[in-house]
Amino acid sequence: MTQKLRDNEVAVATDAPRDAALHFIGRIRTPFTRRDLCPRQGRLDGPDCRLVLDAPWAAGLAGLERYEFADVLYWLHESRRDLVLQSPRSDGAVRGVFSLRSPVRPNPIGLSKVAILRIEGPEVIVRGLDCLDGTPLIDLKPDRCAYTIAAPDKPADRSP
Repeated sequence: MTQKLRDNEVAVATDAPRDAALHFIGRIRTPFTRRDLCPRQGRLDGPDCRLVLDAPWAAGLAGLERYEFADVLYWLHESRRDLVLQSPRSDGAVRGVFSLRSPVRPNPIGLSKVAILRIEGPEVIVRGLDCLDGTPLIDLKPDRCAYTIAAPDKPADRSP
């Protein structure tokens, strides 16, 4: 997918995109069907979204219910990958790709901190995503501030 460059943006010549040897573990279901409908950053008070894990990975959700937040990694499959300088639509200034959280990156991996609302079988219902409906799911990890799991008779520590 080729998109028009904005004023002062710079693209570089790259080989045809070839994805890394990743195993997508599922798909993300969101209400966002076009990039212009996606929020610029996910919001914890945003709409409910679903992380739908493929069957082999559903068992990996065991224990996740003990956490309030998680980090979701996903593959921004519709993003261009050749810009080194970008002009964000919000201000028109030109910046380097690595100084932005833009989805346009050499390796378009997205990362969002989400609130875990509930788990329904192989699906995790969350808030805080900013990606397109159908986005490939790479990984899901309990929030890094919640690594310490509580003893079985105590609730998990949810402190920041």
